[in-house]
Amino acid sequence: MGARRYRVLHSTIYGYSDAVTSSYGRAFLTPREFPGQRLLGHEVHIDPVPSDRSVGADVYGNTTLYFHVTAEHTRLEVTGESTVEVEPPPARTDSMPWEKARPTDRNGPLAVEFALDLNPPEIIPEVAAYAAESFPPGRPLLAAVAELTTRIHADFTYESGSTTVSTRVADVFRAREGVCQDFARLGLACLRSQGLAARYVSGYLATNPPPGKPRLVGADATHAWAAVWLPGEFGGLSGDRWIGFDPTNDKFADERYVTLAWGRDYADVPPLRGIIYTDAKKSTIRVSVDVAPIEV
Repeated sequence: MGARRYRVLHSTIYGYSDAVTSSYGRAFLTPREFPGQRLLGHEVHIDPVPSDRSVGADVYGNTTLYFHVTAEHTRLEVTGESTVEVEPPPARTDSMPWEKARPTDRNGPLAVEFALDLNPPEIIPEVAAYAAESFPPGRPLLAAVAELTTRIHADFTYESGSTTVSTRVADVFRAREGVCQDFARLGLACLRSQGLAARYVSGYLATNPPPGKPRLVGADATHAWAAVWLPGEFGGLSGDRWIGFDPTNDKFADERYVTLAWGRDYADVPPLRGIIYTDAKKSTIRVSVDVAPIEV
């Protein structure tokens, strides 16, 4: 199958019980461009219209939008609209033992950061032991990652609303339930416990699957998965590579995955974050996502 093109609509509506006099926001709503994904068009619509907005890049190269709404309001709507083309991933080769994929200042200085634990730490002894079962000495890296992905999918229950964005990996591990971002973060902790580099990926899944393909969990919402780093010499590659894997759906990422942003953790790339000034005692939030295929 060739490249797939999608129209992405990601809308967030905030409601407040009293007037908001000032709202500062930071948004990661611009899909990334990299080999395998092209951004063909993009707009972020904000209502009320901000008095100030600017676009920049964070330390990981993600596009970041800052905005300031000064018009008094009880409702704020932020909608990202994008057209993205995603190529099928290249064939994966898997011949190098996983130990040789550990990054060092020599073979992957930019990847070393992604092998470090977070602060506060997320790698507990139980997580390290769980990961070690899939990483016996000498096993090919992607075979180990595939087995870990399958085990997380089988051992943990997808339960919407069971966690929050601040839930720790240790709590997810003990409860054996969570949502896509929890399973991605668990996968990261597992790989990092073995000295491997892994990054958190925020994005979307195609709403309508191709003919003959099953619908995946996470469509119609933002999705999260993880990616493992492969050094440039891995399998004869000409450069470093990151391979996405999705424990929520027990698969490697393919052309149905639209990448929005990446970092070391969810906290690096939340779709929206901000500060408001208000006397409101109550607030609501409604998020809707649609990822619709477009004929190429």
